[in-house]
Amino acid sequence: MKKYILIAALGTTICFSACKKEFLQQDNPNAVTVDNYFKTENDVLLAVNGAYQAMRSSNTIGENSGLFTDERSDDTGRNDNQSNAGEPFQFNDFSLLPSNSYLKTHWLALYNSIARTNVILSNIDKVSFANPATKTNYIAEAKFVRAIMYFELVRKWGPVPLVTKQLVTTDEVTAATFRVPEADVYNQIVADLKDGLSSTLPNFQPTAGIGRASKAAINAYLGKVYLTMAATLANNKAENLGNANTYLLAAYNMKTFGNLSEIPYADVFDVNKKTTCKELIFQIANKQGDVNYSSSIAANNQAKGETINSLKVSTGIGGNVTLDLINEYEASDLRKDFSVKYANDPIVKDWFITKFRDASSLATANGYGGNDWILMRYADVILMLAEVNMLQGNDAAAIQYLDMVRTRAGMPTYAVSRANAAYATAFPTLKLALLHERRVEFAFEHQRWFDLIRNFTATELATYLKAKPQSSFGIAKLANVTTKDRFFPIPFDEVKLDPAKMYQNPGY
Repeated sequence: MKKYILIAALGTTICFSACKKEFLQQDNPNAVTVDNYFKTENDVLLAVNGAYQAMRSSNTIGENSGLFTDERSDDTGRNDNQSNAGEPFQFNDFSLLPSNSYLKTHWLALYNSIARTNVILSNIDKVSFANPATKTNYIAEAKFVRAIMYFELVRKWGPVPLVTKQLVTTDEVTAATFRVPEADVYNQIVADLKDGLSSTLPNFQPTAGIGRASKAAINAYLGKVYLTMAATLANNKAENLGNANTYLLAAYNMKTFGNLSEIPYADVFDVNKKTTCKELIFQIANKQGDVNYSSSIAANNQAKGETINSLKVSTGIGGNVTLDLINEYEASDLRKDFSVKYANDPIVKDWFITKFRDASSLATANGYGGNDWILMRYADVILMLAEVNMLQGNDAAAIQYLDMVRTRAGMPTYAVSRANAAYATAFPTLKLALLHERRVEFAFEHQRWFDLIRNFTATELATYLKAKPQSSFGIAKLANVTTKDRFFPIPFDEVKLDPAKMYQNPGY
């Protein structure tokens, strides 16, 4: 078997193919074998760029990957007669099948992204670097991307195959095809992220480096990973919470602003301020007006008859928003007016997403927006610090962090809000108050499903969702929810490879 790396015009896409030996074999003159590709520092840079490129995809964690997160939650879904019989509807309807082709595509795309990083890490030693720090930083960046992809996998599927090197032969692939315990996956994620703290990556990337790993981003992700471990794994909860607090504080102390209130909520999503907004920690960078590297999220969420998001004319609803989310916003919460709007078109009368906007002429009537896709920001760090402190029994500190976010949104403090009967009834515990705050702060940022599965056991999650009014959820049936829905099913084709080692999740 002969392996090739095919380098695209921009040097950002790595693909693998194989050919069968024939009596007369001709080599592709435009192909470079894996063994011969990594020769210069620039070769490594192009490969690292390719690893970042994989993050943009709607099949991994890009802006249009909400099918695997928000549409699984109680925030968005599919709520029209044309889509409620298709495969995408299965995610929000809790009727997901192992044979779902979107599920398989998501699984494969995440592992293909990991494969890109493994190729880099398995071949980088072949290259001589003028400055050893450059090599260390490229390794840190590759491991950062790998960690994020495994974090997606382990939270959605639980035990998954763990591959940390380039697989060359079919036998190597077969040997690596088995599910390992969640703890092993998390340990690898932590190790990959911690290695980045030993690099010379900056605390924050300069404008030219936006979209690349930084130490602030690494610390923030370590905090989120440890917080998730504390909630997910049976052992070492206190230790994991302590580590979560340590790394979240490290990220927090790197901030270059004073109070969160200094940064208006709208500025976080302002296309013209995306390179200067001090709240942003890590984002996928997009280029306004560019057919290949622009953002489509503003146009995709435009409702018929509306122009707030994009100059591109819409004929549909855009992103569907559940009434359950709309009803959870408190009165006078400025985040509601910024994030959603009611479309009052003769044909479309419904709520749609307005959080991501680029209606400038530079985005053109084709909707080639400049929105960056934000993966980590300081409000997230602050509310995670609130969550950690709550779980450690330090409610006073937790409330201080919670109030930082509420104050920026123009909302009363937690103490004042608790005196309000409606608020106290809706969110009778600090845990539910924090979940509420995260929901309205990060609506449509692909956080909600992960917040739910971090804060509830499988049984608690089913109970929580089923308690919601069906009329506020849409066509998707809350009655379908069971404990099995905590995890996605392993794709059918993966189970077929080895039903014992690639065993199916319970209930599917």
